[in-house]
Amino acid sequence: MQKYICTACQFIYDPEVGDPDGGIAPGTAFEDIPEDWVCPVCGVSKDFFELVE
Repeated sequence: MQKYICTACQFIYDPEVGDPDGGIAPGTAFEDIPEDWVCPVCGVSKDFFELVE
């Protein structure tokens, strides 16, 4: 699974970890996260994330 980085604060979403505090279970691909999810560090929308190359 691919990781994504927040362009606002550099938080990296790792699908193997998920975002348990945000209701995203480990193993959840970034594409499967609800559109209203926000960065757990800075609160920006999913649109601010880019694929980690």
